[in-house]
Formats: sequence, structure tokens, C-alpha cells
Amino acid sequence: METISASSLIKSKDKVVSLQDYERVVVETDRFLIEDIRPILMGLYGEVGSIMAASKKYRRESKAYPAYKEAVEEEFGDALWYFSALCRRMGIELAEVFETASNKAITNIMSAHDNGVSAISQFDNFEKANRLDYALIDLACVAAQLLRAEKDSFNVRRELLDFARLYLKAVQATGLSFPKVVNENIIKTLGRFAVPDNDSLPDFDIKFPEEEQLPRCFEIHITQRESGQTYLRWNDVFIGSPLTDSIRDPDGYRFHDVFHLAYAAILHWSPTFRALIKHKRKSDPVFDEAQDGGRAVVVEEGLTAWLYSYSKGLDYFEGHDSVSFDALKTIQKFVQGYEVEKCPLKLWENAILHGYSVFREVKRNNGGVVIGDRENRTITYRPIGV
Repeated sequence: METISASSLIKSKDKVVSLQDYERVVVETDRFLIEDIRPILMGLYGEVGSIMAASKKYRRESKAYPAYKEAVEEEFGDALWYFSALCRRMGIELAEVFETASNKAITNIMSAHDNGVSAISQFDNFEKANRLDYALIDLACVAAQLLRAEKDSFNVRRELLDFARLYLKAVQATGLSFPKVVNENIIKTLGRFAVPDNDSLPDFDIKFPEEEQLPRCFEIHITQRESGQTYLRWNDVFIGSPLTDSIRDPDGYRFHDVFHLAYAAILHWSPTFRALIKHKRKSDPVFDEAQDGGRAVVVEEGLTAWLYSYSKGLDYFEGHDSVSFDALKTIQKFVQGYEVEKCPLKLWENAILHGYSVFREVKRNNGGVVIGDRENRTITYRPIGV
């Protein structure tokens, strides 16, 4: 069988990923110790509960919960991740468990559950709703039994088989495509945890003339005057407008342009920075309007302001080596429809942590030089005059 690389799998929205490939690449996203069984079991049980909670919410809110399909699909994917981690700790192959549980070859399992449903309407029919309820209750019961099972007991294997069988039944009752659940989960987990390969990351303006590209390397001087206003200089030219914190209790937001510079250097995206240096991609009217226009700038500024408010309670990420998955998913929602949505969440995490590291230096010294290197996707700080 052909071995598929992780970088190709992360772009595999339209490709059916085998469970063998899924199991092989998600190993690198498993941060638990191999002997850690209890947190894996608790995670599995919790994800099944999350599936039930999403279904309950849809029953209550119906059309007022338009994100139900994506939410329950994600929860099924997360449950699969924990189930894979559990099988790995038991020394059992994930594909073997599903094949044995269903008495079908894995290719037949995938095709049987690839129903291509694009919308969830199961709850319009009482009989279908009941079938889904019972499928989820049965799945929760076997997840609870796994919680009580001993690692080396015969019952564990039996419970694994029962879980796989009931999992497939619940996916089918929900009206989801099992291959799509697998694909979306691998894209999510690799995008969140796998260290990005710079050669496989998008470069959004590489095909545009140099004067329309974000600069490959840049040094931005940030200075604060006695008035409290901050100024930006690029190539000895002042850019943008002077900024203050614009809030009753000063909090350093006058230096927030650092974050736009971090996005530009690490994500290769910043409509705000493009506008400041007049490097909009005007040679392509579609990019000029849809990717570099006013709405894109507002999205970036809104995202930056929200993240800044969030960071205050975390001491501006001082001492942090990660960003909450929930926060990263909120960012993902913010930028839907814009080119930067192609960047994996791990790259967003890098941009945030490195950007805030430089920001704290700038804030501490009331200015400094921010150095962006797009080739290496880095942002660093240097004091003025050094």
C-alpha cells in the first residue's frame, strides 16, 4: 500500500484516508504517555457525551443551531482520535477492530458509510430521531463499560469491538459520512499539533509583482513620544497614524501593530500591514477587493482586538507555550472566507506566541525595532540604537 505523507493528508479534504494512514499519522499528535490509559478513557467518554450534547441542543433549537452538522462531525472525529489512542495502547490496530466489529473489510466499511449527506434533517422524523437517540445511548453505555475495564482483561477487546460497531451505527444514524469524519479529524489534529513544514505552507502573494508583495524581510521602528502616541517607521518613512491605547485604563494596545507584523512574517497575511505600506494586490481586482479590501482589514483588526482582550487574563501569554484550542478555533471562525484560513492552527499558535513575545518587549521598553523574516517565518525584537 502506498504510504501517504502527513503534509498531503492535511490537504486531503477530497481524498478518502484509510484508517491505516489515519492511525499512522495521528501518533505524532498524541501527547499522552503510552501508559496513560485513564485520561484516554475519560477523553473517549467525554467526546461521546459531547456528541449527545450537540444532538440534544439540535433537538431543542433546530434551525437556530445551524452549526450542528459541523459540531457533531467534529465530536465524532474527536471520539475516533481517543478510540485510536486507546487501541494503540492495547496493541490492537484500529482498522482490525472496525473490520472485526462489522465483519467487513475496511474498504467496504468506508464505502458503506460514505453516504455524502450534506445536511442533517434526521430530527424531522420521529422514528429517525429515536433511532439516533438509542444509538448514542448504546455508544455511551459501552464507553462507560470501557472506563471500568482493566487493561489486560479479555473484556477490553470485547468492549473495543462493541464500541467500534456502535460507533459506526451512531455515525450512520446521525446521517454523517464516516470517511468525511476521518478526513476532517486528521486535518484538524495535524493542523493543530503537527509542526508545520515551511515548504508545504501557503505563500499568498508569491505570484504577484514585488511591489504588491509583503516584504520578505522588514524592520519596523516603533517609537513613543512624550504625548504617549506611538509611531511606526519603515525604511525611514513614517507609516500609518499615531496610536494611543484608546481606553480609560492604559493597557499597551498602542503597540498592537506588532501583531499585524507577526501575522505578516509568520502567516504571510496581513491586510492591515499591506494597507499601511501600500502593497495591495491591485493587479488582480478580485484579490484587491476580497482579500486586501476594507472588510479584510476590519476582520484582522477585530480578531486582534478580541485576542488582546483575551490575552489580558493570561498575562499577555507570558510563560505560555501553547494557545487554547478553543481560542484557535474561534480565530478559525473569524477568518473563514479569507486566504489565511489555509494556514494550520499550529502556525496561528506560532504567530500568536512569537508576536506576543515581541509585543511584551516593545511594551516594556516603550518601543523598539520589530524584525520580520518571511522566509523563515520568524519575528524578533531589537532595542532601538543597537
